Amino acid sequence: MEKKKKLNHHQQNPRFAWHCSLVLFSVFAISTTAQAFDYADAFTKSLLYFESQRSGRLPYNQRVTWRGHSGLTDGLEQGVDLVGGYYDAGDHVKFGLPMAFTVTMLSWSIIEFRDQIAKAGELEHALEAVKWGTDYFIKAHTSRNVLWAEVGDGDTDHYCWQRPEDMTTSRQAYKIDENNPGSDLAGETAAAMAAASIVFKKTNPRYSHLLLHHAQELFEFGDKYRGKYDGSVGVVKGYYASVSGYMDELLWAALWLHQATDKEEYLKYVINKAHCFGGIGWAMTEFSWDVKYAGVQVIASKLLEKQNHKQHAHILNQYRSKAEYYLCSCLNKNNASNNIDRTPGGLLYIRRWNNMQYVSTAVFLLTLYSDFLRDSNKLLECPAGTVDHEGILKFAKSQVDYILGSNSMNMSYLVGYGSKYPTRVHHRGASIVSYRENKGFIGCIQGYDNWYSRQEPNPNVLVGALVGGPDCQDNFMDQRDNYMLTEACTYNTAPLVGVFARFSHLEDNHELELVASY
Repeated sequence: MEKKKKLNHHQQNPRFAWHCSLVLFSVFAISTTAQAFDYADAFTKSLLYFESQRSGRLPYNQRVTWRGHSGLTDGLEQGVDLVGGYYDAGDHVKFGLPMAFTVTMLSWSIIEFRDQIAKAGELEHALEAVKWGTDYFIKAHTSRNVLWAEVGDGDTDHYCWQRPEDMTTSRQAYKIDENNPGSDLAGETAAAMAAASIVFKKTNPRYSHLLLHHAQELFEFGDKYRGKYDGSVGVVKGYYASVSGYMDELLWAALWLHQATDKEEYLKYVINKAHCFGGIGWAMTEFSWDVKYAGVQVIASKLLEKQNHKQHAHILNQYRSKAEYYLCSCLNKNNASNNIDRTPGGLLYIRRWNNMQYVSTAVFLLTLYSDFLRDSNKLLECPAGTVDHEGILKFAKSQVDYILGSNSMNMSYLVGYGSKYPTRVHHRGASIVSYRENKGFIGCIQGYDNWYSRQEPNPNVLVGALVGGPDCQDNFMDQRDNYMLTEACTYNTAPLVGVFARFSHLEDNHELELVASY
């Protein structure tokens, strides 16, 4: 029996390493053969994935029909209602930190690309994806200084292969509070709720106000009672350890609260803590559920264009410098040793465990910054050359196209998109016959013996899931037990929601031809 761990190479590689520990490979240009990709279809499918990952009582308009209700007694033992939220990947634990980052990225996608999402007719589904997460966070934040951090136990869950509807594993819940702090978790959840409050501000102002109230309380809690959440919730260490600490999440939360409220106090926090919290110290080559610095730096960069922030220009410029270091490293425009590695086929490559999560976040920030440079009529100045907004967008497109099938395997790593995609995704629910088709109980060992070990494709297609992706040589083995490459996570797909919407808009406006000819 395999015991999968969500380490993302925490134990193998330090989280702040500039490169993966593998040998550097020569970078070859992605094939220039023209391929037409249906970004609108990819966008629609990306939103479907979040319905596959729902925990709790499913709504009447659930579109992923092979799923059923699950986790209906979550929190019961602790006397709190923790029903709902998302399973993070192919298992059934509800991990608070990656779930909150997923919701932050979904919200950010809507904030930046709302018009494009609405034009595609998917705004309602995007809002539902965010609200499924924030409804759960409201439940989990049971008092000012209490936030429930996790439901389920990773160790017992990973010894069991069951559908979520049959779950027999532990549903123990774990919390952070004044005596057991978790500033990183509180900060990321505050960021998610603040960002979501912006999303719902016009369409559901009462709900938006409620989210903002929770966000402010959670930020105050995280800032006042400082500590890493994995020091308080020990069971998470083998799965989602907070290697970067909590300072990036507190900066992140403060920035999102500033975006939501326009209050100077939150911006002053980001300015005053810039040095001691590493906001202008860390030059990053990744942006992830754990490491938020690049995201902080990009948002802070955009504030420079606002006239009322000129008094903070000195610090904001330093934030921008670090943001552009990250972007230049993606574009291979830093000094050689400070660039992100690529596979021979041109895919950004950071770690062998679920590498696609880093690609999707990079593509999001690159796309966002391309639009920012276009609107501000600026260029990206890198040590190895200057890049304009079209050059950045072209590179972002190359990564998106690789994901959708422009690679040596001719494989779409977005499940359900195209004619060839992973069919043996490492996912309990997708790999076992649907509960709606067969309500007979399937136990832990039975699931391993009869379903996990099958060579046949999964009976249920996990549409819209972005799997871990190929190895450092662009190779991919579509095997259920190859969980480093075939497992998908919510935080992989979340950044692509906005990117697909943006590229779909480019397609509609025939801008892709301009980018392609750049």
